[in-house]
Amino acid sequence: MFLSDMSGRVPLYKKAFVFFSSPTPKELVTHIKNDTSVLPRIGALKEFNLEYFPIDSQGFITDNEKALEQLFGEDVENSQIYDACLNTMAMRIATMFASLREFPFVRYRASKSLDASTVTSFRELVPTKLAALVWNYLSKYKTTIPNFPQAETCELIILDRSVDQIAPVIHEWTYDAMCHDLLEMEGNKYVHEVPSKTGGAPEKKEVLLEDHDPIWLELRHAHIADASERLHDKMTNFISKNKAAQIQHGSRDGSELSTRDLQKMVQALPQYTEQMDKLSLHVEIAGKINRLIRELGLRDLGQLEQDLVFGDAGAKEVINFLRTNQDATPENKLRLLMIYSIVYPEKFEADKGVKLMQLAKLSPDDMKAVNNMRLLERQSDAKKASMGGFSLKFDAQKKKNAARKDRTGEEEAWQLSRFYPMIEEIIEKLSKGDLSKDDYSCMNDPSPTVHGGTRGASVRTTQIPAAHSIRSRRTATWARPRHSDDGCSSDSVLKNALNDFKNMGQRIFVFIIGGATRSELRVCHKLTTKLKREVILGSSSIDDPPQFISYWANFWLKNSLLEAQGRSQS
Repeated sequence: MFLSDMSGRVPLYKKAFVFFSSPTPKELVTHIKNDTSVLPRIGALKEFNLEYFPIDSQGFITDNEKALEQLFGEDVENSQIYDACLNTMAMRIATMFASLREFPFVRYRASKSLDASTVTSFRELVPTKLAALVWNYLSKYKTTIPNFPQAETCELIILDRSVDQIAPVIHEWTYDAMCHDLLEMEGNKYVHEVPSKTGGAPEKKEVLLEDHDPIWLELRHAHIADASERLHDKMTNFISKNKAAQIQHGSRDGSELSTRDLQKMVQALPQYTEQMDKLSLHVEIAGKINRLIRELGLRDLGQLEQDLVFGDAGAKEVINFLRTNQDATPENKLRLLMIYSIVYPEKFEADKGVKLMQLAKLSPDDMKAVNNMRLLERQSDAKKASMGGFSLKFDAQKKKNAARKDRTGEEEAWQLSRFYPMIEEIIEKLSKGDLSKDDYSCMNDPSPTVHGGTRGASVRTTQIPAAHSIRSRRTATWARPRHSDDGCSSDSVLKNALNDFKNMGQRIFVFIIGGATRSELRVCHKLTTKLKREVILGSSSIDDPPQFISYWANFWLKNSLLEAQGRSQS
């Protein structure tokens, strides 16, 4: 079509400026070059390498929403859909590194058998295959892209959703996560009602909760209780400082406004209206979330979820909750049982899971979601769990499972904020060089023992000379001001943060196959500050709990079910 438009004596356009979002095959470029009538009419012919989709300043997706189904479903291995999904994902990840001029160490969660009785399944090989495809693309970039680094400048670690199956369904109590979990949002779009300018019925208005909103930027990763308090303080402070607000509130006692007062009010009105709209929006959202928390009884549910994860609750507490909270929504009861099944898998063997579902008054389709999520777990991990791989002993007679080590001593925590995604531990270990080489292999590690080192060996991050890094410097999210009274930026805070940013170490990229969560994105922002290394999260998609539940319910892993039953019997 391009040659058809631009060739001949009378082309459709005088000049053509052509930009490719991904690498272009050489034969196509040669085909264009061979048409001598077209060459003089080309104003630009460039590769942009922009096949990825940013979701915020430290997150991107490859837009493979069906990755769980296409890569981990039944009978998909080596199918066209399977290969196409992996190739598209790899190419889009690679273009992200091309656009940032970064060349990473490519690490991945390795497939391995715990012992002779466990066999590596094709699902466990997905990270390995994706890492190999990404590495192939990056290797070509070294010779085809101008100024592409010739030595490693950063770290990439590829994981799959089995690394943490609790994070997608547990209630995350930050402002951002609560917005997407409890409110009916489309992506980052929130729809609310505003008074009509003509005095008629309220009008619907769409707003985007994104980085351009300074209040959102400040509060998105705050606990909902903290966010609510800060919004109250902001509103109080705003009214006390803004002339238009003072006059408006002062006039409510019935006294008449002087001409001088009216003049001050008019002068302050544009700024007042803009800031008041922003504050009012977030006050409304926080109020709606807090109301839903009360109506749905989420505090008690959230406490039980976290107690399960940290080994402080078990069967007795779950059964008691289901019996005394019959009015809890089916989705919330299902999420609780999904967490319970991961922490206590033995409670779902044989017909035990069916009885729990009956107690919760959930359907057989809901049971599918629980089974499929459990079957996504790696066999080696499942075997470790069945052997008591991670449990906490509370007394001589009673032992409870725990899916997380308690880390609340590290920082001040709000109620229900103990939970953290597993990638937090993984990223910290990667930064320290403490990742096990048995669990996380590397495509381009200079060490000769990468794929066959002794058990317990660790991945040591290579310190890269600054001269080799051609990374684009930009303001990280943590470098933006956090505490402003009215949502406006503070120059002094920004300058200090930018000075810190100049001293940051190499970037860390984490890619999760099968969907990432809001809590995992939050952790990447948090660790950027803590580690002084910009941490960027990538995934096939970013999903909220209802989406994850739908995925797990809608694809059925029959073969894995048979495998799991066989393991259970053995």
